[in-house]
Amino acid sequence: MRSTKIVTSFIRDNGKLLILKRSEKVKSMKGLWAGISGIIENDEEPLSRAKIEIFEEVGIPEDKITLIKANEEMRINSPQYKNHEWEIFPFLFESHNPTIKLNWENSEFKWINIDELKNFETVPSLQKVLLNLL
Repeated sequence: MRSTKIVTSFIRDNGKLLILKRSEKVKSMKGLWAGISGIIENDEEPLSRAKIEIFEEVGIPEDKITLIKANEEMRINSPQYKNHEWEIFPFLFESHNPTIKLNWENSEFKWINIDELKNFETVPSLQKVLLNLL
């Protein structure tokens, strides 16, 4: 089975979580709600990749986020590709009143209460990844 290592990060501010709607320009999971995600390249440290993705996708610099929790990797079967799994490295960060500047990878963002996540069409297992961080 093929596998792809990715980071998925959540930003929390005043008890609300930031979720992003993937744009029509990305390769996979178009139009679905997600955390801040990206592929881990080569032998890159997951935490370093998470901070890079946060800056690239929502414009929050490293000095404006605080790591709250990191979890062990989770393996999730990809419904999109046969014989493929995602190795997800989950992170939860805190940021206070950040300014969000989306890049092309996402078309929309929302700050939600945790229990509202079930009302969104999300990438596979997003709620499971999030609940393991809380």
